[in-house]
Amino acid sequence: MNECVLEIKHLKKYYGNIRGVEDVSLKINKGEIYGFIGPNGAGKSTTIRTIIGLINKTDGKIYINGKEHNKDDIETKKIIGYLPSEINLYDDMSVKELFDYHESFYKFDTSKRRKELVKLLKIQENKKIEDLSLGNLKKVGIVLALIHNPKILILDEPTSGLDPLMQSIFHKLLLEEKKKGTTILYSSHVLSEVSNLCDKIGFIKDGKIIKEDLIENIKKNNYTYLTIRSNDIKKIKKELNLEIKEEKEEKVKFINNMDCNTLINKLSKYNIDSLLIEEITLEDLFEKYYR
Repeated sequence: MNECVLEIKHLKKYYGNIRGVEDVSLKINKGEIYGFIGPNGAGKSTTIRTIIGLINKTDGKIYINGKEHNKDDIETKKIIGYLPSEINLYDDMSVKELFDYHESFYKFDTSKRRKELVKLLKIQENKKIEDLSLGNLKKVGIVLALIHNPKILILDEPTSGLDPLMQSIFHKLLLEEKKKGTTILYSSHVLSEVSNLCDKIGFIKDGKIIKEDLIENIKKNNYTYLTIRSNDIKKIKKELNLEIKEEKEEKVKFINNMDCNTLINKLSKYNIDSLLIEEITLEDLFEKYYR
């Protein structure tokens, strides 16, 4: 049986008359990476900030390990690691001074994990925070989020500023966390990352979850792209009666929702020069839900 670690029920947040989130409900199980995606202004960051207690919710419930969570719950906050989209730190400190200061908050020894992360991410601790590039600031933020071995990891646009090599290292780090049983909420605009990393995806639009499912089901149960080149293309278009995405002379790209057997049966009577069936991508789904 799956163990639910983070659950949100009908979360609502308004800033006066301005909507932050309208109705967000989701569940994330132990050791699961949940992809949280949507356009700017959809409510991703508002949801995240409400979970970690940076802002007060207007309505709804948040449960962590089955216990209702509120912004003053210090003990629960200790098991959460948070990486914001923008890193704002003490500019006049060195990286070493910042890590030392951060470690002082914990009653247990975090030095081993710190050394592992600093080495893995190739961080120079002697540098001043104010002298760090965006990518190096993000690496410092990753250490601060992971240094205490959190049970829950909340990531808001975590790879912005990281070069491709460091992104790959970070992804491997997250998969190691997943193996350890860490529960991860992963908010990102980089849909390829979400597709490769996440177990489940929630699409948020206008402050509401409009679609949620296992990523394998989302890909399997939706449409495919079907491209056909044929002298009989006019007859095929009429026979299939599918939505057309692209068309050029005798070549047509359809948006297909038929199963393979039905499709083959319908096409068997026609002369086909070429046929290509392409699996959907997360980018395709994003376009479908937000256009």
